[in-house]
Amino acid sequence: MSNKILSVGSDFPHFDKKAVVSIEKGKEFKNISSVEHRAEGKWMVMFWWPKDFTFVCPTEIAEFNKHNQDFADRDAQLVGASTDSEFVHLAWRNNHDDLRGLKFPMLADTSKSLAEELGILEANEKIAYRVTYIIDPQGIIRWVCVNDLAVGRNVPEVLRVLDALQTDELCPCNWKKGEETIK
Repeated sequence: MSNKILSVGSDFPHFDKKAVVSIEKGKEFKNISSVEHRAEGKWMVMFWWPKDFTFVCPTEIAEFNKHNQDFADRDAQLVGASTDSEFVHLAWRNNHDDLRGLKFPMLADTSKSLAEELGILEANEKIAYRVTYIIDPQGIIRWVCVNDLAVGRNVPEVLRVLDALQTDELCPCNWKKGEETIK
């Protein structure tokens, strides 16, 4: 197993994983794949959390959900992921007020194969670090942010970076959408 985190400029690994997409009986699960992502020609923002049924994770997942339309408006598919199974994801969604109405899939990397290929497994427990990837429509990693297990991320910063990447121009420090880029 590699401890090296897959980073900017790398191809995002191919994957085909079960995900929880609904809490409606009979419509809970769907496979999500990298092939589907590339075929849609959209950006993808995949964010990983360590474990379901914990304390920091639902605050982040709920915050990403509040901004789901902001990502959609930028032609980006939001995907949440952890190494928990799809059944644990579903149980958590059913039992947590902030997670019942999620508008994006919760990917289950039960085999830990995708997390391992990405190099984002914590050494002792083999759970994923809090990692956020922005992947372009061609499947290339354009941004990676890794947080310690104890620290939640900043969703508006993910949107800011996505905006900057989508300009395809040089963006200065603290640049925000609508501001001048460097010509």
